Amino acid sequence: MGKYQTALDELGGVFARLDDSQVDRAITMIAAANKVVVFGGGRERLQIMGFAMRMFHMGLGAAVEGDMTTPAVGKGDLFIVTCGPGYISTALALMEVAKSASAEILFITAQPEGRCAALADHIVLLPAQTMADDQGAAKTSVLPMGSLFEGALFVLFEVMVLKLKDRLGITADDMRARHTNLE
Repeated sequence: MGKYQTALDELGGVFARLDDSQVDRAITMIAAANKVVVFGGGRERLQIMGFAMRMFHMGLGAAVEGDMTTPAVGKGDLFIVTCGPGYISTALALMEVAKSASAEILFITAQPEGRCAALADHIVLLPAQTMADDQGAAKTSVLPMGSLFEGALFVLFEVMVLKLKDRLGITADDMRARHTNLE
């Protein structure tokens, strides 16, 4: 049980340092958006794709950047980007496109001083180890590379779903009715 408990304790430490008012502002942005498009690279992509799926289940217009059915973004839309290390070239390029199209940008990161943050309309700081600080004296987690950030994203997105459900008056039955029957 030791390694499980250590990982759970580390996740708990991330959320003990999270500023929930940043999350509440993110919920307000999502609730007000005409449509939401999400982006994340690598394992972060897996987490944000799950969040997009739940937004779809709630009846929100949500898409994953890179899918063939991803709509254009513009004024009134929201582009959500997760980039734990604060910068990857693809995130920066996509954020520049979204910004030039007048979409709002919500940026979720552990490194708010990274290059991508300058383009964000709002930042949620998720204070967890990423690949930007997983070696030497900066290392804080027993989990490898960016695993702590990625695991924290999963929990963050699930809590955001709960907050959105409450905010929008959506029930579990509403969500279930939008779940695919092609399984």
